[in-house]
Amino acid sequence: MKVKKAVFPVAGLGTRFIPATKAMAKEMLPVVDKPIIQYAVEEAFQAGIEQIIFVTGRGKKALEDHFDRSFEIEHALEHKGKSDLLKQIQELVPKTGTIVYTRQNQPLGLGHAIWCARDIVGDEPFAVLLADDLIQTDKPVLSEMVKKFDRLRASMAAVMEVEKEQTDKYGILDATCVEDDIVRIDDMIEKPSPEEAPSNLAIIGRYILMPKIFEYLGRRKKGAGGEIQLTDAMKILLKEQPIFGYKFNGKRFDCGDKAGFQMANLAFALERPDIRNRLIKFIRDVEKDF
Repeated sequence: MKVKKAVFPVAGLGTRFIPATKAMAKEMLPVVDKPIIQYAVEEAFQAGIEQIIFVTGRGKKALEDHFDRSFEIEHALEHKGKSDLLKQIQELVPKTGTIVYTRQNQPLGLGHAIWCARDIVGDEPFAVLLADDLIQTDKPVLSEMVKKFDRLRASMAAVMEVEKEQTDKYGILDATCVEDDIVRIDDMIEKPSPEEAPSNLAIIGRYILMPKIFEYLGRRKKGAGGEIQLTDAMKILLKEQPIFGYKFNGKRFDCGDKAGFQMANLAFALERPDIRNRLIKFIRDVEKDF
């Protein structure tokens, strides 16, 4: 019952970032000097995940190449004596078999993307990470969720409070607090209007799911937006098994949104001692013009 596998749904086209994503996977857009997907993969490995499952689509070759060897670059860095950079790119490549790829051949939604990994996951609990949700925190969210799972032995999702007028962008919970940072989910609604939302507690892109979820995703029932929604399958699962929400401490950035992506770049750059002071000076100078 250990969580050893993590699913990364990365088949999306990234249309909100066209033209930047016309020929490049949106997951490869850099936050400071690392692509978005790398932050999520590092978080998974920190949580003890042993196998990464990418559910890809067309145009994702750059993502696959990023986690593979590049002998030309390695040779060039070694020749120039850039040992630190050489070490960084070599550390990107996990052991053979650690990363597995499968394809989502139709854009039928998040729930369908996860279902595409069913044969690789098998009959065991697994994590799901949405790379667009980049979280800045002292304690990696998935690591904390794995600890909670080891005790609760049930599906869970990362949750946070959002602005009431933003509920139509999230899966929203009706939940009961059971611990300081844990809620028991009583019901959930995918993207309700502010008037219909039972709360402003939203699911964020980190999950640990029991394999039973595949049965309900496999029914291919379409929900909000005409897509197969993970939230809808979790709602059915609630009738048989408990599901909990983990209220994490940290700042979440929506890197699928242009403004959120820029905020993430700024926030993570300000953590870097080598560029922090220059950025602060620039921000103060720009602020004078507004």
